Amino acid sequence: MRNITSNFPVDKFKEIQTPFYYYNTDLLKATLSAINTEVSKYDNYHVHYAVKANTNPTILGIIKDAGLGADCVSGGEIEAVLKAGFAPEKIVFAGVGKSDWEITIALEAGISCFNVESIPELENINEIAKGMNKIASVALRINPNVDAHTHSYITTGLSENKFGIDITLIDKVLDKLSELKNVKLTGLHFHFGSQITDMDSFRSLAIRVNEIQDIFYRRMIIVESINVGGGLGVDYQNPDKNAIPTFHEYFETFRKHLALRPIQQLHFELGRSVVCQCGSLISKVLYVKEGIDKKFVILDAGMTELIRPALYQAYHKIENITADSSKKEIYDVVGPICESSDCFGKAIELPETKRGDIFAIRSAGAYGEIMASQYNCRRLPKSYFSDTI
Repeated sequence: MRNITSNFPVDKFKEIQTPFYYYNTDLLKATLSAINTEVSKYDNYHVHYAVKANTNPTILGIIKDAGLGADCVSGGEIEAVLKAGFAPEKIVFAGVGKSDWEITIALEAGISCFNVESIPELENINEIAKGMNKIASVALRINPNVDAHTHSYITTGLSENKFGIDITLIDKVLDKLSELKNVKLTGLHFHFGSQITDMDSFRSLAIRVNEIQDIFYRRMIIVESINVGGGLGVDYQNPDKNAIPTFHEYFETFRKHLALRPIQQLHFELGRSVVCQCGSLISKVLYVKEGIDKKFVILDAGMTELIRPALYQAYHKIENITADSSKKEIYDVVGPICESSDCFGKAIELPETKRGDIFAIRSAGAYGEIMASQYNCRRLPKSYFSDTI
């Protein structure tokens, strides 16, 4: 039987209270190195880490040390990255609903840019900046109306979505900008979805950005920066075989199809592709339950620790990393939460499983620990790292 435990310190796991998150820091650093290798080929490419994917302080520290900037969507995220040591000039603030206190702390910190999604937001940032005697740099988030061909919950670039400014409103927004004295237009921002693995989708985005740039050019406007967001997906089915995404193909797609003006800087916001494969949720089998038509493996982790399968019907590879049997069985793998949706996978083929076995739910480094909750008065999971465990 293939040894699937080689990447996990199973003996150490047996000493730790489950459930918990385990991060392979060597893989994270290798992923960051792959990003930097590709970005170094271009003088005007810049990568910001999409902080919403994972705000674990150790993870943030490693990413900061690799030289990435930070893409934040809340005041709390701004505070987290400042605490982690990110330079304010490498922080951007996105999000469709920025509160006054969040705008204030961003201005106080001196972040590089606000990605703005509406005229009322522009007016509010201008008013707050005026009261602080500051000029806020802003990028307009334009809704490109491009289909990312991903799950509807993580599609953000269609006209029906709440995100961004509709292309038909650009003239109105630019007229309003000309009236506001405490905001300065420095860029355009786009983001059309997440977990995108088809490069044709990014090609379509690049072509659409070219068209939108032409609209601005006709008004004699060339912005300093173009931000094409993130969205690059990972291989959830094969986390070992494809542990590091195809960054070369991703950046090369924009080089080929995006027509930047000579002065323009190109910014990316990568989240899932940076941290997803380095993290696993480690859980212990509480019971193996015989049903009428199926068998259930009941773990001590549930949707409170990893909500993606319940929320998105997302797939995560599930491994029994302490199995001592070569016999295979079919199980539904579920958690202990009092919700029928608390299920990690149905009809999963696994080695014959018993109480006390340790499971690894893979590709959980993104939108895992950060989305954990205390529903059912559960304790939040702790985290451990390969270089310190």
